[in-house]
Amino acid sequence: MQGRATITSSSFPQTGARRVSYRADGGGYARPGYDHIFVVSADGGAPRQLTFGDFDDGGPLSWTPDGRRIVFSANRHENWQHDIDNSEVYALDIASGAVTALTSRNGPDAGAKVSPDGRHIAYLGYDDVNRSYENSDLYIMNSDGSGSRLLTKGFDHSIDALDWSGNSAIMVQYDDHAKTYVARVGLDGGLKNVVEGLSPGDHFDRPYTGGAFSVSKNGRVAYTSGTAQRPADLWLSGGGAGRKLTDLNGTWLDAKALAPVRKLAVTAPDGRAIDAWLVTPPGLAPGQKAPLILEIHGGPNTAYAPGFATDYQLYAAHGYAVLYTNPRGSTSYGEEFANLIDRAYPGTDYDDLIASVDAAIADGVADPDNLFVTGGSGGGVLTAWIVGKTDRFKAAVTQKPVINWISEALTMDATPFTSRYWFDKKPWEDPMEYWRRSPLSLVGNVKTPTMVVVGSEDFRTPVSEAEQYYAALQIRGVPTALVKVPGASHGGIAARPSQSAAKASAILAWFDKYRTGQYQTDRAAPAAK
Repeated sequence: MQGRATITSSSFPQTGARRVSYRADGGGYARPGYDHIFVVSADGGAPRQLTFGDFDDGGPLSWTPDGRRIVFSANRHENWQHDIDNSEVYALDIASGAVTALTSRNGPDAGAKVSPDGRHIAYLGYDDVNRSYENSDLYIMNSDGSGSRLLTKGFDHSIDALDWSGNSAIMVQYDDHAKTYVARVGLDGGLKNVVEGLSPGDHFDRPYTGGAFSVSKNGRVAYTSGTAQRPADLWLSGGGAGRKLTDLNGTWLDAKALAPVRKLAVTAPDGRAIDAWLVTPPGLAPGQKAPLILEIHGGPNTAYAPGFATDYQLYAAHGYAVLYTNPRGSTSYGEEFANLIDRAYPGTDYDDLIASVDAAIADGVADPDNLFVTGGSGGGVLTAWIVGKTDRFKAAVTQKPVINWISEALTMDATPFTSRYWFDKKPWEDPMEYWRRSPLSLVGNVKTPTMVVVGSEDFRTPVSEAEQYYAALQIRGVPTALVKVPGASHGGIAARPSQSAAKASAILAWFDKYRTGQYQTDRAAPAAK
């Protein structure tokens, strides 16, 4: 294998040949380049690179049954660096290396998989109309790219993954109101849920929606599922109730007093219902109050679920209640709800969050004199926005935030994205709109002690964003601290358990420094400067 090799797909086609396909950096260790497709004999030997060019070829890699072609997705357009969300489905001829585009439209086509009989290809995509969020739909086409048709017309939820179940049905994964489902879609477009309650099995620090599934030849579904008090295990369903196959964390969970999680009723100022959940410290007596941490999800077009989260359990074990919500802009509630913040973020999502805090206070759990706030990425943006709008919170931790939309739009790793999807004009065409929605514009109002956390290798919300905010708070004399996680990317700030634990400890230490009354502790906190 050459370069930073990562196996993403393997196959043993129904021919005499047994081969493995994978994607890897075609530039080698000394000269990093783009991800391309390789094949190698299943018995080992020298790999053969099949695709080339100045662009990345993506997965999954799906073999045709005769072993002659691999179907994959990529953005191979000449102007791909400026038209970043315009991928197609391609067919790669193994013998000649020829690459043929099977789809063509303004928008992403991805996730393609060949049917077991090789006659059809199912894939996901949508027409890009420059809104902040679009549902990803399920399509099917003939193996040569002809006859493409939409199977999920009118279905107001995004399809996140697919797998064939025989030749006449496709299993798909989607989120609906913070729950994750697997459904069977017939070639006539009929949809029926077969499994519900999936949850991620590869990260646990925060409770995002999602999960993984796989379908056997006879239609049984293997999937990951857990609860608010138990990390995901592997489950199996043959069409009825699922059966748990593993108990990966039972040996230590049974000895722990885990924090309960319950739904909290929240109504936004405009009358919309907002999903929210309240995590309370184990053993909290009825009527007893606790300091409250408002934790805000990223994206902003993502969603939280009532699932297991190590951060929240750690915070609760330390005496804090935790409030987490799906404010407007969150996914799983349909396109209209997700696009309420289109060209208006941050904005009225702030009102949803504050309404959630008020509901937690009215519930009797949250101590109104000991409120704290944190969040990462999109949640980091909203954390910095909140402390610029109100001084109700005792302390804040903004993680990997965007502080200045102009500098972010011109320094992030996908530079065309922000100005295309979140603003109407380029930064130099309407700088005041970028400034109006930048948390940095409100820094003159900030009184809340605010710590800033970022990964040293974060290129999505660059380190310079965190450094700007830290410097501005220092200049203003607001208590602050800057924490850089060594070697961490935007998505990897808590990728290792040690990093996840260290992040949570730093946040708790900062909040402990400022909580008052009966909750005060002697824990050390990062020095304020």
